[in-house]
Amino acid sequence: MTEMPGEFPFTRGVHAAMYRDRLWTMRQYAGFSTAEESNKRYHYLLSQGVMGLSVAFDLPTQIGYDSDHAMAEGEVGKVGVAIDSLEDMEVLFKGIKLEDISTSMTINATAFILLALYIALAKKQGADIKKISGTIQNDILKEYAARGTYIYPPAPSMRLITDIFEYCSREVPKWNTISISGYHIREAGSDAVQELAFTLANGKAYLQAAIQKGLDINIFAQRLSFFFNAHNNLFEEVAKFRAARRMWANITKTLGATDPKAQMLRFHTQTGGSTLTAQQPKNNIVRVAVQALSAVLGGTQSLHTNGYDEALSLPTEEAATIALRTQQVIAYESGATQTVDPLAGSFYVETLTNEIEAAAWKLIEKIDVMGGSVKAIEAGFIQEEIARSAYAYNQAIERGEKVIVGVNKFTSKETSDTPVLKIDDSIRQLQSQKLKALRENRDNAKATACLELIRQQASTSENLMPAVIDAVEHLCTLGEISDTLRSVWGEYRG
Repeated sequence: MTEMPGEFPFTRGVHAAMYRDRLWTMRQYAGFSTAEESNKRYHYLLSQGVMGLSVAFDLPTQIGYDSDHAMAEGEVGKVGVAIDSLEDMEVLFKGIKLEDISTSMTINATAFILLALYIALAKKQGADIKKISGTIQNDILKEYAARGTYIYPPAPSMRLITDIFEYCSREVPKWNTISISGYHIREAGSDAVQELAFTLANGKAYLQAAIQKGLDINIFAQRLSFFFNAHNNLFEEVAKFRAARRMWANITKTLGATDPKAQMLRFHTQTGGSTLTAQQPKNNIVRVAVQALSAVLGGTQSLHTNGYDEALSLPTEEAATIALRTQQVIAYESGATQTVDPLAGSFYVETLTNEIEAAAWKLIEKIDVMGGSVKAIEAGFIQEEIARSAYAYNQAIERGEKVIVGVNKFTSKETSDTPVLKIDDSIRQLQSQKLKALRENRDNAKATACLELIRQQASTSENLMPAVIDAVEHLCTLGEISDTLRSVWGEYRG
C-alpha cells in the first residue's frame, strides 16, 4: 500500500494514527417514554463509560405533531422520547452540561426545530454555543426513498437543510449539520453496494444544493458526516467503509473542495437492526460483536451497538450495558486498535474494496443521468432498487440459501424468557397535561408573533433558523412550528 492513512483519498482512514491516538466515540442510542425517564437512562449510560449521547425521538416528534394531537394517539413515547417544547428539552438533559458532551439526534423532518431547542437550552445553561458539539441526522432524501418520516415537499425540505448549513457554519461551527444516512437504506432492504451508492448520491445532492445557495464547500462540507449500517458480512462491510471514504473524497474534490477536511468522509455506524432475530435472541450478542468489529476495522469515528433484545422491544438496561461492553472489549482487549487500517494489503479486502467501489459508481452514474437523487427518488428508481434487493434477500432466506442461525437452521422449540421493556400508554396524558399548562402560562401574544414571523419568512429566502430559535425560546411547541410551515408549504404525499 503506497497510500498513507490521513491523506487523500483517505481509503485507509481520516487520521494518520486513527485509534492509536484516540478511540471512536462510544454512543448508545437511547430515548423512550418521557424526558424524565430518558434522562435517567442517559445518566446511567454516562456513568458506564458512554462518551456521547444519541437521542431517539418518538414518532409524533419525528413528523411534527405535539403529543396531544389526534395523530399522536398510541405513539407517544413508544419508539423514542416525546419532545414537545423547550421545557421537555430541559428535563431531557437535566444535570448534563451540553458543553461537556457530544450529542447525536436522530431526527430529520423536524431536525431544524430540535436543533433550535438544543441551542436554546445551551444558551439557557450559559454555554458558549460556538463550543457545543454534536450531530443532527437531518437527511430528508433517505426519508423519501426508504423510511417515510417526511413532512414537507422536497424543495422546502432542502431549503431547511441549507438554512441549517448556513446558520451553523456561522454560529455553531462545531456542530455536524447533517448525517447522511445509509443506515435506513440498508434497513429497508438494500445490499451493501446500494447502501453506499444511494447514500453518496444523496450527499452529492446536498453539496450541490448548498453550492447553489452560494455556500463555500470548503467550509460547510467540513461539518457533513455520514451514518452507515454494519451488517453481518465482516469483510464486505470493511470494504464498503474503505470504498466510501475514497469515493467521497473524489466527489468533493470534483465539486471544488480543496481543503482536506472538506474532502474527508467521517461516519457514525450502528449495528444492523434488521439482522436481529426474535428467535434465540441471545445469538444477537454475537451478531452485534461481529458487526461492531467490522465498523472498527473499517475506521468508524462513532459507534452504536444494538441491544440483543431489540427484535422484541426497546432495549432493557441489561441489554444496553452488554451492547456497550461489546464496544469496550473490542477497544481494550481485541488488539484491533493497535494499528491503522488492520486489513490493508489483504488481497481479498483490497479486491473487494475495488469491486464495491466500481459497482457503486455505476449506480451513481445512473442517478446522475436522471438528474440526481431528487429526480431519481421522484421517479421511484431508488425505491424500486431497494425493494428488488429486499425481495431477493428474503427469498434466499426462505429457500435456505442464506442461513440465519436460529431462524432457518439450527432452530429450537424453546420459548424465549428475554425480559422486554414496555411503555405505558398513560404517557400521552402526562405530556398533554404539560402542554396545557405550558400554553396557559406562557406569553401567548409573543408566541403568536413568533409563529407569524416564521410563516412570513417561509415565503422568502430569509434564513429561518434565528426565527425558529426565538420561537422555541418563547415556548412555541414543535407541533405549532411544524403546522405553521405546513400552512405555507403543504405536506408531501409521496
